[in-house]
Amino acid sequence: MANHKSALKRAGQNARRRLRNRMVQTRVKNVVKEVRLAVADNAEDKAEKMNLAQSAIDKAAKKGVLHKRTAARKISRLTKQINAQ
Repeated sequence: MANHKSALKRAGQNARRRLRNRMVQTRVKNVVKEVRLAVADNAEDKAEKMNLAQSAIDKAAKKGVLHKRTAARKISRLTKQINAQ
């Protein structure tokens, strides 16, 4: 465990950021799964779910949770799945 005051503060900051990043990453996984299920079920609201997913992925990239190219790749693959039908 950290001994210096600055190291203790840094450990606390890292713990808070890790939790925040996990929440964002979980949100991305859930919206991607919703889009994939909507595509599989051929649901009418798949375009709306795609917009929500794209927004969540872009926000994750903006916050640094996802790399910008990873975000672009995820959006591209989801769009490709939607347009395939």
